[in-house]
Amino acid sequence: MGNASSMLTQYDIEDVQDHCNHLFSQQEIVSLYQRFCQLDRNSKGFISADEFMSVPEFAMNPLSQRLLKMVDGLNFKDFVAFLSTFSAKASMAQKIELIFKVYDSDCNGKVTFDNIMEVLRDLTGSFISDKQREEVLSQVLHEAGYTRDSLLLLNDFIKILDHPGLKMEVEVPID
Repeated sequence: MGNASSMLTQYDIEDVQDHCNHLFSQQEIVSLYQRFCQLDRNSKGFISADEFMSVPEFAMNPLSQRLLKMVDGLNFKDFVAFLSTFSAKASMAQKIELIFKVYDSDCNGKVTFDNIMEVLRDLTGSFISDKQREEVLSQVLHEAGYTRDSLLLLNDFIKILDHPGLKMEVEVPID
């Protein structure tokens, strides 16, 4: 499974559905497999960072370099699992976990003030100054009960972001 010359069997499809908690239908998995095979230009069975960067929507994302660390070398099952986070059917906790991983650039399970500042720089570019970013971030952390010296864990992110009115919707084009 994973190169353009192979076909998905019913077993493969069901296995991938289990792997992504049934967040995609069988037809969506077949469509994702076709897209995966298009991206896997050398039929290696996984997608490299360069192949991901060939997707214009991915390449123009200000967080693309951070996301590349998570997607470089994904096989088809893990590709679908990664994309399932963006599904409308994914839980808020799944979405928050992905956001946490974006901020946790050194993969140590903790997010610092500086980690958040790096992401804010990526997102805002030169539109606001570091001083303004620091002021806003300090205020947000203070309102959530944290300081700039706090080390935030995944549970802290869930506590801060898991609110009924908060929507995190990203469309994943299937075909």
